[in-house]
Amino acid sequence: MVTVGRMGCLAHTPSCIWNGAAKLDHCAGHVALRLCQKTKLASTRIISCSYSSEEPCLPSNAQLTDARVIYSIAAAIGHNQESHPESNLRVPAIVSALEKMELTAKHRGSEVLELTDFRPATLEDIASVHTKGYVLGLEKAMEQASEQGIIFIDGSGPTYATVSTFQESIFAAGAGLAVVDSVVAASKNSVHPPVGFALIRPPGHHAIPEGPMGFCVFGNIAIAARYAQRRHGLKRVFIIDFDVHHGNGTNDTFFEDPDIFFLSTHQDGSYPGTGKISEVGKGRGEGTTLNLPLPGGSGDVAMRTVFDEVIVHCAQRFKPDIILVSAGYDGHVLDPLAGFQFTTGTYYTLAASIKQLAKELCGGRCVFFLEGGYNLDSLSYSVADSFRAFLGESSLAPEFDNPAILFEEPISKVKQAIQKVKNLHSL
Repeated sequence: MVTVGRMGCLAHTPSCIWNGAAKLDHCAGHVALRLCQKTKLASTRIISCSYSSEEPCLPSNAQLTDARVIYSIAAAIGHNQESHPESNLRVPAIVSALEKMELTAKHRGSEVLELTDFRPATLEDIASVHTKGYVLGLEKAMEQASEQGIIFIDGSGPTYATVSTFQESIFAAGAGLAVVDSVVAASKNSVHPPVGFALIRPPGHHAIPEGPMGFCVFGNIAIAARYAQRRHGLKRVFIIDFDVHHGNGTNDTFFEDPDIFFLSTHQDGSYPGTGKISEVGKGRGEGTTLNLPLPGGSGDVAMRTVFDEVIVHCAQRFKPDIILVSAGYDGHVLDPLAGFQFTTGTYYTLAASIKQLAKELCGGRCVFFLEGGYNLDSLSYSVADSFRAFLGESSLAPEFDNPAILFEEPISKVKQAIQKVKNLHSL
C-alpha cells in the first residue's frame, strides 16, 4: 500500500477565511487538542470490535424531557492526513462554532444535551452492515498503519487510515447509536422529543458492505438504521441523504430492503458517479430507493422544491418509525469539492423542515449524522444554524451568507429531474 509520513494528534490551526458580516475565529486547534485528550481517554475502553454488548447508558428522564437537542462528539483526532479535505479539524471547527454562538449546554442549560458516556459499536453492530472479513481485516491493518504512519485502504477519494482509525471509527459509530438510544428513550416520555445530531467522523455514506470508500470507513447511518430496528423495534426507517455526493454505500446496503427507504439528492455527475434516477431498488425493495441527481448550480430554490414535491410525499407514503439524516454540508456554495449553491439558510430550512416532518410522521424521532462538508467556515456555520432550527430559533444565515456570489439556478433542469422522479415513483 502507498504510505506517507506519520501524523501527530494535532494539526495546524486554520485561519478564518469567512467573508461574511461576522467573522468566526474557530480556534479549531485548541478545540482539537481538547477533543484529542477526550479521545485518548475514551480509547482506553476500546480494545477491539469484539467489545461486549451492554445496555446503553442513558441520560435521566428529566434530562431527556427537558432537552430539545441531543448530540454526541467523536472527532477522530488521530485519524488525519495533512492537507486531506476530510481532516481532523472538521468536528473541532463545528464544536468551536457551537460554543462561540452559545449553542451548547454551557450556555443553554437543559435544552441542549451533549452525550459524553457512550460505548463503541460492537462487532454485531458493525457486522449488521459490513462483512466480518472487512471489519477484522481493517483491525489487522492497523499493524501496518502503526509501522508506516498512514496507509491507503481505498483508492477512490483516496481513503486513508492511521493507527487509530479502526478504534476511532467504531467509537464514531457508537456515538451515533448513543444518540439514537437517547432520542428513542425521550420519545417514550414526550410528544416533542429532542432532535439528535451525531457530530462524528470519519463519515460513512460511501462505505460499502465489503469495504471503505470515498473518505468513509464504516456506514454510520446504515449501522444506526439496523440498530434502530434490532434494539428498538423501529421497523420502518426513512433515510434522507442531502450530501452533495451520492450515498452509494447506504444505497447498496438497503437496495433490496422494503423496510428502509433511502432517498438521496446529489449533484449529477459528481463522485462516485452512482445514484441514477433509474436506481429504485430491487426485489422486495423495489420502490424504496429514490435517487434524485440535480444539475450543478442547484441551490436554495431547488432544494425547497425537492423537499415539498418529493421528500414530503415519499415520507408520508412510507410512514416511517424514525427518520435518519445523512447530513452532508458539502453542497454549500463555498465548499471546494462540488458545484451546488446551497447556503447556510438552505441548511437551516432543511433542518427545520425535517424536524417538522418527523414530528408529523414518527413522534419526532429524528437523528442527523455528519457526512461531508470541507470548508470549515461554511460547515461550522451551517451546522450551528441547523442547531438553531432544532431549537426553534430564527436563522442567522443573513449575517453569514453573501448573495452576491450566487448565480441563477438551472430551475428548468431541476423541474425536469423532479418530474421524472415523480413519474417513476408515482408521486
